[in-house]
Amino acid sequence: MRFLRRVRRDLSHGRNLEIYSTALLSITLAVLGALDLASGKVLAAATLATLALLAVGLLGSRRQVDELADQVRSRLAGDLGAQEFFARDKPELVEQLSQARDIALVGVTLSRTLRNTVSELQRRAGAGARIRVALIDPTTSAPAEATRRSTLTDRPEVFDNRLRPSLDLLRELADHRVRPDAAQGRVEVRFVPFVPAFGLVMIDPQQPGGLIHVDIYSHSSATGDAVFTLLPGRDGPWFGHFEAEFERIWSVGRPADTSDGFAFPPAPASGA
Repeated sequence: MRFLRRVRRDLSHGRNLEIYSTALLSITLAVLGALDLASGKVLAAATLATLALLAVGLLGSRRQVDELADQVRSRLAGDLGAQEFFARDKPELVEQLSQARDIALVGVTLSRTLRNTVSELQRRAGAGARIRVALIDPTTSAPAEATRRSTLTDRPEVFDNRLRPSLDLLRELADHRVRPDAAQGRVEVRFVPFVPAFGLVMIDPQQPGGLIHVDIYSHSSATGDAVFTLLPGRDGPWFGHFEAEFERIWSVGRPADTSDGFAFPPAPASGA
């Protein structure tokens, strides 16, 4: 049964078709020959056709192996194209957060990131994970600076408007009363008085399976940001660089408190 399921799966995905075709032809020829239902010429011609089909399949497999070998050599030599290095989004982010114990976010308003991940962040907060979020301070000139760097320079209020839903989500996330089983103070929010040069999602940086997603912000462009991902074992120095960048941004942030509509009291400005 397992073999039949594998055959069905391969056929539905168009994989190994030449192997199954060759096997089917071989079995057919064997049956025809055993029952004396085909002449020797017919069997010989069919055998040659089967061998030709097998040769075509081997050529295709050889080509795939050569292409894979070329890709491996390119990666080992550091010869990667931008298309292979950069992405447009983080499609697996929610799944990557699902077991995280230490989560850090940096961004301008983080509106899309928070909207897409807030349910998972709430679950992680309920499980006792540490979550730190840094975004621009609405009480400073940072929203106006973000507007000047965007495509909406004639609408200075736009980033104030974008911050409001993010702050509403963060207030609910940070309010320990909505998750009484979680440790109070595990969710921390800070405001920075400048526009960060990049966005960042950091997941379990001290663990072997940790990762950092970095968004390179565009200037006056609506085409989207380039995203790249760092892993501790593969990208050691640069992984450490962006981990330290987060800590530096975090250290200068103003802790959110009750004056910002948050339920928790002011936190020390120096602690990380």
